[in-house]
Amino acid sequence: MMIKDIIANLSVGASRDVATDFAVSVAATFGAHLTGLAFLYEPLAPMADGFPAKAMQSQRIENEKAVQAAVAKFDEVARRAAVSAESRIVDVPVASAHKFFANIARRFDLAIMGQPEPHKPALERLIVEAALFDSGRPALVVPYIQRIGLKLDRVMVGWDGSRSAARAVADAMPLLVRAKVTEVVMVASEPAKSEEMPGADIARHLARHGAKVEVKSIVTAETGVDSTILSHAADTSADFLVMGGYGHSRLREFILGGVTRGILSSMTLPILMSH
Repeated sequence: MMIKDIIANLSVGASRDVATDFAVSVAATFGAHLTGLAFLYEPLAPMADGFPAKAMQSQRIENEKAVQAAVAKFDEVARRAAVSAESRIVDVPVASAHKFFANIARRFDLAIMGQPEPHKPALERLIVEAALFDSGRPALVVPYIQRIGLKLDRVMVGWDGSRSAARAVADAMPLLVRAKVTEVVMVASEPAKSEEMPGADIARHLARHGAKVEVKSIVTAETGVDSTILSHAADTSADFLVMGGYGHSRLREFILGGVTRGILSSMTLPILMSH
């Protein structure tokens, strides 16, 4: 796979749009075209009767201003980086934005979004989940504390042998072969019984593609897989994490699996997830 066509969900109204800055750096690295998408939502009217039309109108004007500011910032950052880019404003009801984003992301190589911030409406989280589970494409999530662009000195692959992990490795291959070091990390509750080091098979596969691979197996009974992975990423100063995104399907709506949810809420480095 080559990364030549990227879509980013712009964070409207945020003090810093980490998705814009990071997406531009990814597009610059791969010589890719970048589309920045900003959602303009209809104002949410309270249920009570008599909510003045004037207040609705002023909320609409505020929303429009925030969207225009996000797009202007995106256009400027892309122009400064000499990246081929275009911006789009989409006027949709709040309830259908995540489905719209997943549908449009199917026509791109990669979707980039900011990490859903705690204490904010669930909208960003729904967009990340829809992109991950419903687009058929990899989702790259940027932590809201991110301060630098794409860096690939040390990339970590969370490997559990699952279908989604295999999908993530394949989708991330353009990044893995550029990394100075790719570390395949497995987390288990007990030591492996076989003679062969767990993960050696996927390490060989990556090496055949030209990746410089190390393998690490972590045995831990105490802590959760998500916190073990993020602790190891911090200990080794990893720049980037690749892993399968796991969900439970219920009533055709996706509920994040525990590890995926834990990683997304506590992440400190950019993560490429596939399902």
